[in-house]
Amino acid sequence: MLIRKAHSGDAQRVFDIRNQAINHQCVGHYPEADLAVWTRGELSDYFIEVVANTGHVAVIDNQVTASGLLDLETGQVDAVFVDPACMGRGIGRRMMDYLEQQALQAGLSHLILDSTLNAADFYRRCGFVGERIAQYQSPRGLTLACVPMIKHLAR
Repeated sequence: MLIRKAHSGDAQRVFDIRNQAINHQCVGHYPEADLAVWTRGELSDYFIEVVANTGHVAVIDNQVTASGLLDLETGQVDAVFVDPACMGRGIGRRMMDYLEQQALQAGLSHLILDSTLNAADFYRRCGFVGERIAQYQSPRGLTLACVPMIKHLAR
């Protein structure tokens, strides 16, 4: 497996993995109507730009299998998604380790994220802390329950 900086040509695959992972992993944690709104629509220019600017992808056998976004100015982690067909292989954990290394190289002291309810335990296993349920305002107009989390980085 190779993890590399994403480029705009990866955006459609990242968008597809995002939607598949949401529909696979978030069922039972969020209303089905919210999942439908969360995953509807087409790839936007904004999403392409975000992937190109802050995205990273995991590649296995020349196929993008996972994504992760990291804003090196704020330490915000977002869109850590693994293709459901590849889940359970440690790809998500390796992506998080990679993003942490990128953050350390950039001199960041911490990472922050808003976890979906289903992913909070995964992030805790990666060293993040956070228990409080908050409301996340999605760009698609949804209000979703989330768990704000932080990880202080050891230098």
